[in-house]
Amino acid sequence: MSMLFHIGDIVTRESHDNDLIFKIIDIVGDVAYLKGINIRLYADSSVEDLNKIQRSDQDVEDDRFILDKVDKEINLDRSEFFYLPGKILHIDGDEDYLARCMKLYKKLNIMAYGLCLPEVDVKTEIHRYLEELNPDILVITGHDAYYRRKGSIGEITSYKNTANFIDAVKEARKYEKNQDKLIIIAGACQSNYEELIKAGSTFASSPKRINIHALDPAIIASGVALYDRNKTVDLLELLEKTKYGADGIGGVTTKGCMFVGYPR
Repeated sequence: MSMLFHIGDIVTRESHDNDLIFKIIDIVGDVAYLKGINIRLYADSSVEDLNKIQRSDQDVEDDRFILDKVDKEINLDRSEFFYLPGKILHIDGDEDYLARCMKLYKKLNIMAYGLCLPEVDVKTEIHRYLEELNPDILVITGHDAYYRRKGSIGEITSYKNTANFIDAVKEARKYEKNQDKLIIIAGACQSNYEELIKAGSTFASSPKRINIHALDPAIIASGVALYDRNKTVDLLELLEKTKYGADGIGGVTTKGCMFVGYPR
């Protein structure tokens, strides 16, 4: 049966009503290991449960919809003023998702540095990159999951990578304690939102322990980067720009990071 499928195939799962689109990243016997195309999610499945679909432009269309949605809500008076958005350092555990986030930053003309690191290694590498790049906004994301069978929703050991994200946030806060000087966005699918906020994150996933879109951390980062640093970000409005709103990402009030100058 597994011979019908190959690494790189695009599939859905019959048992989940074909709700999400995955790419096969490995096959062992009759078990396929999957990575979400749009959702930051790893999964495994019996190959008998899979439906192969043609490579479509759905992920591209999804990105375009989100890009246009974010872009349309940015109203800048180009005729008189000039703008210097906040600088972003985006550390991602997934190379594919990182590339898509960097595409968003480029479209919005935001200076951003992308770095792909395994989640477990971020805490040991983050300080030198913060010193070197001195960003206004730090994104720490990749993959995570909440395993109900391992314990309660409040136990860090019940999560795939939340502990790694927390350690990285704490290291970043050793570099800059002031939340207004370094905005931190941390977490991935189903992460322990409360503990990430306690560790020093400004924004974190996931209040309802749901999966988040690949671009959600970048949407929050872009929104803050393009908000006047003399004004407080409209928290509810910003969260609504993400795929699943406040169910997927939450945060605390903060000021924007963009300088506005005159004349252009």
